[in-house]
Amino acid sequence: MPKMRKWTAIVLAATLVGALLAGCAQKEQKEQQQEKAASNAPIVMTFYSEDPSPNWAGMEDEVGRVITEKTGIKLKAEFAVGDAQQKSALIASSGTFPDLISAKGSINKMVDAGGMRDLTDLIEEHGPNIKKLFGKEMKRLRYSLDDPSIYVIPTYSAVDNVPFKAEGGFELQHRVVKELGYPTIRTVKDFENAIKAYLEKHPTDENGNPNIGLSLIADDWRMYISVTNPAFYTTGGPDDGETNIDIETQKVTYHYRRPAEKEYFRWLNHMNAEGLLDKESFVQKSDQYKAKIASGRVLGLIDQQWGYDDGEKAIKKEGKFEHGYGHYPVTLTEETKDTSYWPTGFMAGYGVGISVDNPDPVAAIKFLDFLCSEEGQVLVNWGVEGKHYVVEDGKRIIPEDVINRKVNDAAKFQQESGIGTYINMGGRYGHGVKDSTGNYYTTEFPEQIIAEYNEVEKETLAAYGVSTWIELFPKPEEFPVRPWGAAWNIPVPSDSEVSILQEKLKNITWKRIPQIILAAPSEFDKLWDEYMAELEKAGVERMEQGFEKFVKDRVKLWND
Repeated sequence: MPKMRKWTAIVLAATLVGALLAGCAQKEQKEQQQEKAASNAPIVMTFYSEDPSPNWAGMEDEVGRVITEKTGIKLKAEFAVGDAQQKSALIASSGTFPDLISAKGSINKMVDAGGMRDLTDLIEEHGPNIKKLFGKEMKRLRYSLDDPSIYVIPTYSAVDNVPFKAEGGFELQHRVVKELGYPTIRTVKDFENAIKAYLEKHPTDENGNPNIGLSLIADDWRMYISVTNPAFYTTGGPDDGETNIDIETQKVTYHYRRPAEKEYFRWLNHMNAEGLLDKESFVQKSDQYKAKIASGRVLGLIDQQWGYDDGEKAIKKEGKFEHGYGHYPVTLTEETKDTSYWPTGFMAGYGVGISVDNPDPVAAIKFLDFLCSEEGQVLVNWGVEGKHYVVEDGKRIIPEDVINRKVNDAAKFQQESGIGTYINMGGRYGHGVKDSTGNYYTTEFPEQIIAEYNEVEKETLAAYGVSTWIELFPKPEEFPVRPWGAAWNIPVPSDSEVSILQEKLKNITWKRIPQIILAAPSEFDKLWDEYMAELEKAGVERMEQGFEKFVKDRVKLWND
């Protein structure tokens, strides 16, 4: 036999054996799951998420046990730590996929690797609650114009959501604004003046440790949330990821190239020069950041509440409510509106999908369908009736002792109850939507939000003439709805020029922005010009033009 033919035969034989073994393994796994189902033992499915879940209890919490009882599914979960996108890339390249995957923006890597199952037929046959929940938005579940498959059940965007609770903006401790007579906190200068005035009066805490003016967190992707996204929020731009998009023409601009944003970063540079910026902002890890907040020494933050919540909850557990934070709609100038609640419409995008390696996709889709049902939605949001809420005169009510634990012993309460743990594992109705009993699906509505405020927080809100923090912010109806939703969840093929350029630009930005902020003010303009030139040299205009096509395709896909 000629040498080439011999090697071809060997490779073919190896491929056939590998396929046979893989097929046998899948068959064996399916048989094992069928045996478990027959014996009433739960089917164990692997689950991977790019988001951390620090209070995960292996579905041994009260809500988790009910979900397993109702669906016959128990999840063996892995939550990414460190560089989540790198972890997702490793999974995609391995060719072996967890049964259920929530990869957020990295879902394109899983799709490109052939790891995700098209859910269209499964939903049609086994997903009545999924179809009911998404209703007219079902067409937005399609992946792209070129590939109309449904790869994920959207879990990060809620249907018909009405924001009642502010979780972003700029944060100041209640003790700061109280000490200063509750000054107006409207511009970055107001924010700066409050921090500076308080530090001058109280440079240290009661133990002699130095108070910290403003602390940022730049640990991996947290760079976006705390350092770079505020540049568009404070200068009139909506959250479209790393881009700014003209609502009429869909022309794309890498948002750092907007002149107004240069002035935001100039302000951060000034804060550093004044000694008001935490010197560890660009080196601290998330755990260190939260521990610092838990010490009560950090006066101001620029973050989303879920990013610092663990630290604030630790303060509240000690009863130091004056060290908690309020949310303020801070912008560069008074003429600019904070854009935190610029509406997107229903976005689809990020969610949970079923991999091609899942041996029982029908059981998996039924699991996801239960989470979309009225029963499932009430369970994951409210908990177990009789334990976490009661029904009086047809109205769901959370008892005072449960509220106290939920607010002041939040981590342990979530670990035991499971309330909130499963929110991003299934499709969901938005805040403000009511179920068949006339009750809200979620616990985030004004009366409940107010009930969970402590007295110090209520005192601060009253001083500003409002009942909830979101009343301080511009309302969603003050902005036009973006027809593409939010650009950060538009899938871009991982091997495309746009994706490659985006990564290149990100690396430049993440190096340059901290350097610019920490430089001497006299160096700011020179360094900024060098940054802009480096972006141009790296192909920023090609990225903008290429991404514009994806934006226009999304608009067309959603309007077909």
